[in-house]
Amino acid sequence: MRGVYLAQLSALHELLGQMCDLAGEAMARSTHALLRADLAVAEEVITDHEQIVRMSADAEERAFALLALQAPVAGDLRAIVSTFQIVADVDRMGALALHVAKVARRRHPDKAVPEDVHGYFAEMGRLAVNLANNASEALKSQNPEDAMRLREDDDAMDALHEHLFTVLLDRNWQHGVPCAVDVTLLGRYYERFADHAVLIGQRVVFQATGKSPAPSRKS
Repeated sequence: MRGVYLAQLSALHELLGQMCDLAGEAMARSTHALLRADLAVAEEVITDHEQIVRMSADAEERAFALLALQAPVAGDLRAIVSTFQIVADVDRMGALALHVAKVARRRHPDKAVPEDVHGYFAEMGRLAVNLANNASEALKSQNPEDAMRLREDDDAMDALHEHLFTVLLDRNWQHGVPCAVDVTLLGRYYERFADHAVLIGQRVVFQATGKSPAPSRKS
């Protein structure tokens, strides 16, 4: 029975890692749609989001089955309960990528962000994909060291997010209020995407060690 439980838990972690990969791919495509005003890619992201929704439901069902059939205690219970939180984090990452795609679609045929902030969003998109990929690796490896590396890209994301506000508040901003609102929301979407990836890393550390890592500086 113990071997069956461990195999099922490993398969669940693998599924969650695949969901992180999909969220990262969605954010990569959403960023492309945002910066290129590519309606076709934005529509693909919106349509493909249903796959993450289905996988989230599958992961929750598997976690409930482990609770019901294995009656876990102590560390095993900790691992399964944390899994429910991870499902919510990955699901939210997918939803945030979806929001970016919807902004790109709403502003088409225009670009949702002006040229002078393109560099910010290109880099935020790159960091978001890295974070999703690293969260996936941490889930699959269950290695706390892999999980802790997520903070480095999160710090870089926070710095970009802060710099973005300096551009918006500059008196030389010439793109109007609607554009400023879009840029503000988009910056928040990328920042929250990164936050959920870091939370996944923290949950992996908790699953593996029973200890929560020290809070990040912004907590």
